[in-house]
This record gives sequence, structure tokens and C-alpha cells, in this order.
Amino acid sequence: MLVVVVVVALPLYWILAASLKERSDIYTVPVTWVPDPITVQNYDGVNQGVPFLSYLRNSVFITTTLTVVQVVIGVLSAFALSFLRFPGRTLALLFIIAALMVPSQITWISNYALVAELGWRNTFQGIMIPLAGVAFGTFLMRNHFVSLPGEIIEAAEMDHARPFTLLWRVVLPMSWPTVIAFTLITVVNEWNQYLWPLLIADDASTAPLPVGLTQLQDQEGFTNWGPVLAGTVLTMLPILAVFLLLQRHMIKGLTAGAVKG
Repeated sequence: MLVVVVVVALPLYWILAASLKERSDIYTVPVTWVPDPITVQNYDGVNQGVPFLSYLRNSVFITTTLTVVQVVIGVLSAFALSFLRFPGRTLALLFIIAALMVPSQITWISNYALVAELGWRNTFQGIMIPLAGVAFGTFLMRNHFVSLPGEIIEAAEMDHARPFTLLWRVVLPMSWPTVIAFTLITVVNEWNQYLWPLLIADDASTAPLPVGLTQLQDQEGFTNWGPVLAGTVLTMLPILAVFLLLQRHMIKGLTAGAVKG
């Protein structure tokens, strides 16, 4: 565990430490692990190199919207596949499983042609709609739903609970840890989306932070890594905050929906 922690944490610490160094100190050999003196000039240079706040605003909007859409659709579709009876249910589940086996990059050429034909290049809908698929979330939530105690579901059905009542009052209270985990995975994935937004977005009006970091690196990286590392730190901070927040709620959700006798 110690080796794993060192391998994971050491590069992150070096990025943070280097972002607080003066420009000349970043390139010193041997490497200095503690910045001396500490400076924040690299963070001032981030917004001067690119419109960082615009990229941040776009990332927050895209990630929030996609997370809400994917979690809502994922939960509803998983509930339907788990508890509702309708023709073609097994075929729909097989189609979702098959979609998990296909790399998303394979569909990008056809998606790009469709988005361009609709005139959605450099628009938020052009970035978000092709990314709104929820095959993984549906599969994850469906596997959890079918593992819930059948006696509780049957008792609710005997009380004539309608589908949305069953979902909201019975199934979800027992499923919050999984829902939070699904939400966290979705937030991280969408926050780090890079290649598809790079293909669709033309400027800072719609491009998210990973694309903005590429633009910053093109301007500064080959001669001045300080602002690039500072931008990397600023990009990581929001997702770390979301992780800490959702982790707290995940622990609370472990006792939610418990059966009381």
C-alpha cells in the first residue's frame, strides 16, 4: 500500500510543488522537492495565458448537466429493466451490455458527421448530447436493483405502490450508496472529457478545462511549465472537492433505507 501511495501521490505532489516555484527553480537539477521561495506568480499567469475562467465555467456547466441527465436516465432505465415487465426487456438489456463492449471512439466519426450536419459544432448541445449515453450507469444500477431484498419489493407491490412510488420510497432509499458512486464516476469522467470536446469546440465559448489546458500548454509549456502546472492544480481542485463531498454522503447512505422491525 505504501508503494502504491508513493507512486500515485509523488507526481501529484511534484505538480503542486512545481506550481509554487519560480520559473528558474522548476528546471534545476537535482530536483528540489520543497519550493523555496514560494511564489504564486504561476497562478497569476494562468488567466493571462488563456481565458481560464471561461473554460472553468464551461466545464462546470457541461459536467453538471451531463451528470444530472446520466444519473436520472440511468436510474429510470435500470428501474424499468429490473422491476417492470414489457416486451423486449431482455433484448434491451443485451443491447446495453453490447454497448459497453464498444469503445466510444468508434462512434465519434459518425457522431461528428451528424453534429456537423445539424450545425451543432462549437455548441454545448453538440458536445453534450453524444456524451449523454448511460450504458454503464444503467448496467451498474440494474445489477444493484436486482440484488435488493425481494420481500421488501413484494410488500410494496402488495400495498399497491405505483412504479414511481416504489422507486422513490422503497428502491432509492436502499440504493443511495450506489447512486452516489455512479454520480461520482460520472462527474470524474465528464470533467476529464478531452478528445470529443476538442473536436467539437472551436474557442473558449464552449470548450472545457482539459481543452483549455492544451491551449495553455501550446502557449507556455515548451518554455514555461509553471502556468501549465498551476492550471493543472486548479483543474484538479474542483473534482477533489466533489469527491470529498460525495464521499461523506456515501457513508451516510450506508444506513439509509434500512428495514426497521
